Amino acid sequence: MPTLKQDLGLFGEQRVVADCACPKCKRAKTLVRLPPNFKCADVICDFCGYLGQVKASRVKRLDIVPKAILGAAWGPQNDRMLAAIYFPLFLVLVDEAWLYSIFYLSADLQTPAMFKMRKPLSETARRAGWQGFIYDLEGVKDRLVRIR
Repeated sequence: MPTLKQDLGLFGEQRVVADCACPKCKRAKTLVRLPPNFKCADVICDFCGYLGQVKASRVKRLDIVPKAILGAAWGPQNDRMLAAIYFPLFLVLVDEAWLYSIFYLSADLQTPAMFKMRKPLSETARRAGWQGFIYDLEGVKDRLVRIR
């Protein structure tokens, strides 16, 4: 049974696939979800191959981008950053009534400083040693574009 966070993530991916045209080829209804646990990307355009990352976050106001949101695994993200590879970000903000907004941040407007490494999980944690990261959106707030 999925957790509440997994349900929120699935909802975000479904909203992007249903509501967003591909930012690269501009075609509607070509974004599709990638399999779970695909590293650093959640959607792909089945026409042009464009890849994008989707993050969903619970908020009180749909028009205000949070200062930070949880990312995923630090290792794959850091490896891609060292190779100067960034994936565009779709940020789906969801309120308590499941109303939502979608913001977009293109890859070329991202900086290494917006990715903050978290401490590894403790030895007693279920996934001991796993290390995630946080998207620090404070420095890129003016670069995010609301698309819904």
